[in-house]
Amino acid sequence: MKAWMFSAKDDPGGWTNVERSALPDLPVLVRVTHSGLNYKDALSVAGRAPISRSFPMVPGIDVVGTVIEDASGAFRPGDAVVATGHGLGETSWGAYAEEARLKPEWLTRLPSGISPEQAAAVGTAGITAAMAIDALERFGITPADGPVAVTGPTGGVGSFASWLLARAGFHVVAITGRPSEADYLKANGASDVVDRAGLEGEPRPLGKERWIAGIDVAGGKVLANMLASTRYGGAVAACGLAASLALPTSVAPFILRGVSLLGIDSVMADAGKRRSAWQRVAAAAESLPFDRIIARHPFSDVADLAPKLLDQHLRGRVVFSW
Repeated sequence: MKAWMFSAKDDPGGWTNVERSALPDLPVLVRVTHSGLNYKDALSVAGRAPISRSFPMVPGIDVVGTVIEDASGAFRPGDAVVATGHGLGETSWGAYAEEARLKPEWLTRLPSGISPEQAAAVGTAGITAAMAIDALERFGITPADGPVAVTGPTGGVGSFASWLLARAGFHVVAITGRPSEADYLKANGASDVVDRAGLEGEPRPLGKERWIAGIDVAGGKVLANMLASTRYGGAVAACGLAASLALPTSVAPFILRGVSLLGIDSVMADAGKRRSAWQRVAAAAESLPFDRIIARHPFSDVADLAPKLLDQHLRGRVVFSW
């Protein structure tokens, strides 16, 4: 089978032919039909960060395909499945191959209402967004409670968060460093667009109450100021560190306004959370702008596209297929 492989730590990687017997000794054999190009994938393929941590390694953190065989009995041949996270492309062989062997607990049956191509477009980014909204709803946030702020709304997680929140009836406030994209953001579900510069200054313990909840991909001062501007009893779901790993805040939002900070981890999330997230996406799939955002490519284009994604020369969601 064809696979993009790093044979060793210092190997720049490339396409090669691999025997099926070389796949990891895991129960479920999947014929890979689609995958996407995530930021982490691009870093790995372009050699700009050491994403892979064992070798040989096949990158690609999102697997979409059909089951060939399953020694565990959890899946039947022909089942359409998707896998994200769980160290794929880092510690276990990932999606950039014609076949993959996976653990059954990593896999989710693809719900009706969403195609394999659409699932690849959603991938880790969309599922992270869906998990963040699920967490806010479990906390008790409803559309009637007030607006929800979203950082990084032109990126993968932020775009899907905006679309899914709007689909669920929420008033979305897009917080962006690219206010010139206001029309694009409103087409993606935002009701209001706020310049991110207002949240990049030194955080105050408390600010004006502006939203009941937030979904943040930035971290750092942006998250600190989002927390300081969250209304009494609200919550912020944190799922990224695009700006910083630090959180320079105080306890004031938590003890004076009862604000909660909800951590979202989509990498090792359990099967129940994954099923719930995929069901949310599938229920909204008909209204999501897949025709506008999907850029279709063969897997062979991955090396050309990886640096373009890192250099912000791509828009939309790259979807690979064989």
